Amino acid sequence: MQPGYPGQDPYGQQPNQDPTAQPNDPYAQPPQAPQYGQQPQYGQQPTSGQPYGQPTSGQPAYGQDPYAQQQPPYGAAPQYPTAGYPAGPAQGQGQNNTMGLAGMIVGIASIVLGLCCPLLGVPAGIVAVVLGVLGQKKVQAGEASNAGQARAALICGAVGVVVGIVSAIAGAAINMNNFGA
Repeated sequence: MQPGYPGQDPYGQQPNQDPTAQPNDPYAQPPQAPQYGQQPQYGQQPTSGQPYGQPTSGQPAYGQDPYAQQQPPYGAAPQYPTAGYPAGPAQGQGQNNTMGLAGMIVGIASIVLGLCCPLLGVPAGIVAVVLGVLGQKKVQAGEASNAGQARAALICGAVGVVVGIVSAIAGAAINMNNFGA
């Protein structure tokens, strides 16, 4: 057998097939199980000696699962009780948390930029403070739910502005000493 072709003989030989067997039509419907109370098709008898439709002692009736639990009707979702949490926004409204999130990201970037390039860090810090204020206004109006991110935008933006200004002053002082020597 080749690994990529399961069930195919590498030498092109067909497996032994019963010449009296009926061909299996892949498009035919599968055989149906006998209905409750009917005899099996093709003359087969059940192995228990009882005809179909008569359960043997201690066994459930044909087609019944003794361990099955009663299920809700198809398509019905189970209903769970609410835990007393406050209701969020109305179904049609979504939260608009972009101001606080964007402000927090720009505020963190302003701290890093304030250390290496104060000309970019100071304006980024100012933008972060403005976005933080707008984000807090949306939280107070009930349009957003990220008060922590808006507060972080304010803090990181302010720190970025201060770091940028200190870095610019330190850079200017270092360069003035180099020109004066």
